[in-house]
Amino acid sequence: MQKKFLGNLLFIILLNVLIKPFYIFGIDVQVQNIVGSESYGMYFSLLNFSFLFNMFLDIGVTNYNTKNTAQHPTSLTKYIGSYLGLKMMLGILYLIITIGFALIVGYSDQEMYLLSFFVFNQILAGLILYLRSNFAGLHLFKIDALLSILDRLLLIIISLLLIYGSFTSQAFRIEWFIYAQTFAYASTLIVGLLLTWVKIGKIRIKANKVFSIAILKKSTPFAILILLMMLYTRMDSVMIERMLPNGKEQAGIYAQGFRLLDAVNMFAFLVAGILLPMFSRMISEKVIIQPILQMAGKLLTGVAIVVGVGLAINSELTISLIYKNNIDASSQVFIWLILSFIPLSLSHVFGTLLTANNSLRLLNRMALIGIGVNIGLNLILIPRMEAEGAAIATVITQSATALLQLGLVMKVFQFSIHWPTIIRVCILAGIYTFTAFILNEKFGVLWSLITTIIIGVLLLFLLKLINIKDILGLLKSKAEA
Repeated sequence: MQKKFLGNLLFIILLNVLIKPFYIFGIDVQVQNIVGSESYGMYFSLLNFSFLFNMFLDIGVTNYNTKNTAQHPTSLTKYIGSYLGLKMMLGILYLIITIGFALIVGYSDQEMYLLSFFVFNQILAGLILYLRSNFAGLHLFKIDALLSILDRLLLIIISLLLIYGSFTSQAFRIEWFIYAQTFAYASTLIVGLLLTWVKIGKIRIKANKVFSIAILKKSTPFAILILLMMLYTRMDSVMIERMLPNGKEQAGIYAQGFRLLDAVNMFAFLVAGILLPMFSRMISEKVIIQPILQMAGKLLTGVAIVVGVGLAINSELTISLIYKNNIDASSQVFIWLILSFIPLSLSHVFGTLLTANNSLRLLNRMALIGIGVNIGLNLILIPRMEAEGAAIATVITQSATALLQLGLVMKVFQFSIHWPTIIRVCILAGIYTFTAFILNEKFGVLWSLITTIIIGVLLLFLLKLINIKDILGLLKSKAEA
């Protein structure tokens, strides 16, 4: 069973590593280069606006269903219709709230038209996530993995045809990219429903008031946390676009750096996905957590320093290798955004542990502080520094919330500071920053950036911040969880 689970886990990671980075760098970046910063800035701002109230689509139902299905697989056929009925009602609620706030914000007719597609796409994505949770709960992990990347795979194929297929003499428009997303999500949902019919059985969608209220009561604390964290991580581009006369262009500049942060953050997100069930089981069985916490913390912090500092010092080179427009402005924004990967990685470790411990009230208070800090800094910095101001607000907010989560973990679990790890991390940061700076100043070309990253990785092994045995042990522990 453990070998089967570990094989499925590695299969999921491999698919995500192959497809999602290719989508980000091969399609998303190319689209932005073609349509320009202003059009893409509008797209990026509207996309993030559609995420702000995304929690109303789910309210923690999907996570609860995964856990419940895994524990009671025979209950799935009984309640799947009620779950889908609840998801559809939540979709209507999300639609009303998002469109309502969009009208209050004052979006134009064209923006409202495009936002309606984003809202519809989010509803489709929410239904796909629910269907995936059924397969995950039944340990049909390969089906779950295929559904997790099918929409991106279809979008890659459609986008390549639109960009390079010469089907029309018109220049590629951002609207085509949005329509392609809708088609990809809809197709994936249809495939998911067909697989559900084959593997689980026929579905009769129904509204069950008692069932819905019971599920919402259990999942609401998770939903509040998701909403709060979504607000302080996705508000930046919306505020840039709304507050500045050239907001769409500045949002596009911000997006160039944010997309790269999103790509590298995938690694930390996958590690967090491994940690959550493991922490949950260890807490329930009262197993000592600190050694695993230290190992995961060393791994993510070390990698984040190598990636964050290395790319920040080589920001202009990194941006110019990928994008064609607004290189100078984007590279300044990227410095701050990629540095935020360091505290963001810490949050993936400590936040995951607090979530596994069900310390949701503490996390919600932390998220409220994050919202206050982020909005306050954006109101001050965006009018003065435009997109770079929002990036500075991001790194400060992420650093503050990461430190708060570290403090909460120390308090809740009564942990003490592990000074040998702190010393090794400081040595890594000092030696690596100096080396990266010297290589960039003297050469500043692609091979020097590659050399910088290689030196960073070697330092991680020399300082024993990365240990292959520890990583294999982490994966094995996930298989046992």
